[in-house]
Amino acid sequence: MAQQLAATRSPAAYRGVESYAHQHPGEGAAAAYLALGHAYVLDHKYDDAASAYRQAAKSGKALDDYADYLGAQALLQANRGADASALLDHFANRHPASIFVSDAPVLLANTYLQQLNPQAALKVLLPLGDTPQASHVGFRYALGRAYQMSNDATRAAAIYRGIYLKEPLSPEAGQARTQLQAMGVPLTAAERKAHADQLFNAKQYSAAAGEYQAIAQNSTGLSAADLDALKVYSAVCDMKLKRISRKQVEQLPNLAGDSGALKLYMLSELSRNENDEDGHDALIAQMVERYPASRWLEEALYSGGNMYLLKHNAKEATYHYSLLVKLFPNSVYAPSAHWRAAWMNYRLRNYAEAARLMDEQIRMYPAGAEVSSALYWRGRIYEDEEHNFGQAVNYYRTLAETYPNYYDAGLARQRLAVLKAQVPAPPAPTLSSVPAAQVPELTGELPENEPHLIKARLLANAALNEYIGPEIQASPTANEWGALAEAEIYASYGEYTRSVQSMKHSDISFYALPIDQVPKVYWHLLFPQPYWADLVAQSKKNGLDPYFVASLIRQESEFNAGAVSRAHAYGLMQLLPSVGKSMARKEKIRHFKTSDLLNPKINLELGTANLKQVLDRFGGQAEYALAAYNAGDTPVRRWMSSNDYKDIPEFVQSIPYSETRNYVQAVLRNREMYRVLYPGK
Repeated sequence: MAQQLAATRSPAAYRGVESYAHQHPGEGAAAAYLALGHAYVLDHKYDDAASAYRQAAKSGKALDDYADYLGAQALLQANRGADASALLDHFANRHPASIFVSDAPVLLANTYLQQLNPQAALKVLLPLGDTPQASHVGFRYALGRAYQMSNDATRAAAIYRGIYLKEPLSPEAGQARTQLQAMGVPLTAAERKAHADQLFNAKQYSAAAGEYQAIAQNSTGLSAADLDALKVYSAVCDMKLKRISRKQVEQLPNLAGDSGALKLYMLSELSRNENDEDGHDALIAQMVERYPASRWLEEALYSGGNMYLLKHNAKEATYHYSLLVKLFPNSVYAPSAHWRAAWMNYRLRNYAEAARLMDEQIRMYPAGAEVSSALYWRGRIYEDEEHNFGQAVNYYRTLAETYPNYYDAGLARQRLAVLKAQVPAPPAPTLSSVPAAQVPELTGELPENEPHLIKARLLANAALNEYIGPEIQASPTANEWGALAEAEIYASYGEYTRSVQSMKHSDISFYALPIDQVPKVYWHLLFPQPYWADLVAQSKKNGLDPYFVASLIRQESEFNAGAVSRAHAYGLMQLLPSVGKSMARKEKIRHFKTSDLLNPKINLELGTANLKQVLDRFGGQAEYALAAYNAGDTPVRRWMSSNDYKDIPEFVQSIPYSETRNYVQAVLRNREMYRVLYPGK
């Protein structure tokens, strides 16, 4: 009920939660009033929110720190600073175990500032100057306001400048700039450019472009070269936002250094978009000659490699990726580029070079995501080309033992079954670089009397979802059971997506852990079975494997029946409205509406029928069908048309769209996990 209130805030939902509060005195009522307070805040009814939080404090004790802290926030927003101060006075003494202990002083200081009492705010903040709290941007902004209101402009301006330059993505950065303007303390052009550069590096291109353009219009203190650089950086923002032409880029000034490299990078990207390979390659050559250490050459090489990968030009893709690794071995792109160079050599049937690069991949980037693929395909070279079956077994076995639940590990186990009679060989030295799996200490039992766990469950009842995780993590033993608790809480009221996400974000390397060394309850939460009866019925109706359908749904929507993607795909199986309409006609569903796709029963009925059609179009081959489900039929037909793949695993590894390749591998891995976890269902 509280979850519905948070989602809809309808009059009926408000009445329902109010009724629940009256009928369930104690902690149940406290949770209900907290839910009401939260909903009122979302509706900007701050006085009503404060009243609800006050009722929560009167009703129960377990969540009284939330009642006080959130109540103070509501009162502050209602411009009732004095009332808010009263709730926060001696907060740490009254709620020593609260997750808000470190935040309460800042909120208290803000209540004093609202009351025009900066000295009281400083009295709260200054003693905390050597604590971790002092590094938080909210603390620093409150301190700046306190100094400003105390007429200490020097200290205030220094704090505001620091926020503006070091926290450019925070809301406080804009507020700090406003306060500097109000104080008559201008930011220098260099400071504004440093701020804009950070926005640019954070890929906030629209905001960065606005800043660059504003600086250029008020350019006091900037040289002509600086102004030209601003034009170039503004232009690259426009390019990222797809609102600039080649002619406009060509008219930019020719500069040296970073700006010169950036202009060439832009031109190379435009050439890529125009399918001008010769122009693209000539620009890359210029960058290599003139700017061999530039980050823009790094970007251009990776982009060029990807362009040729999509064009199935393995030779040119290899050149770009290999040059990137040579010039920028520590680049964030280096592990991926190195692996792609290795794979392109495999596709070119340069097996000796591919083998060398795969072993190098394992040694140089042992923590990278590409190691499992390097192990499998190096094993294949040992097996297929070098006929060193014993060493192939070593690579397959290392892969299966170190990454047991990876897609590649499933392929390795298939090869081991074929090679089971082979005589083992001494392991190659490369294999010593493969990191051993670290199995964490996990418990399958929750500490039911743990105060933070009790509060987290009450918070779930109040629909205060954003506090569930932090509350659990506040427990000193949360590393042993926290992920399990959070996932179980969400699953208990049907929030399967949140449950799966909490498992995924738990820092537990599930896919590198043997199934039998992790309590089963973790696996069941990571691979749940909602809507199972309908899923099985519709799967069988269409001759599909229910595990396959469940695996696809987990990857598409994580069982969120209300999911709507940016591409306007709907529901569990992420169907486009046009597909839904077509399948509804086929299934003789009358009066179909797009919103029907958010109904789990209808989505499963139409989605399984559609999946069956996709499979039939590709001869029942799951790998082709999954690729088409993700990327569309046309590119998959184009990839298939080369017809030079030794087998299906080579086709999958060769899919040029990273998203689609990962998708296919993930769904097939999911299917195997479901089969192991739920045998015979």
